[in-house]
Amino acid sequence: MKTILLLVASNIFMTIAWYGHLKNQNIPMWKAILVAWGIAFFEYCLMVPANRLGYGNGFNGFQLKMTQEVITLVVFTVFAVFYLKEPFHWKYLVSFVLLLGAVYFAFKK
Repeated sequence: MKTILLLVASNIFMTIAWYGHLKNQNIPMWKAILVAWGIAFFEYCLMVPANRLGYGNGFNGFQLKMTQEVITLVVFTVFAVFYLKEPFHWKYLVSFVLLLGAVYFAFKK
């Protein structure tokens, strides 16, 4: 459970770092990059321990990556809908279901 919580927290930081500047296009690119790097530092401070804790303790490398990708999509969806105010289309839901199929097969014994 620690691995999942750390992955969620790290993805929140990374989503903000990568996409948080999109609503403020008037900020110079160099400032957006520096702020994003500063935010991404905290993402790495959470992602590295998440992967270290998870690897070999219930997850292999492929499973960690698949789990991280699903968490990334969930975090981004919330961010896009509530912060960027983008509509959520049915085609995104279908895409997510197909990705969940990929996760299912990654974890299948």
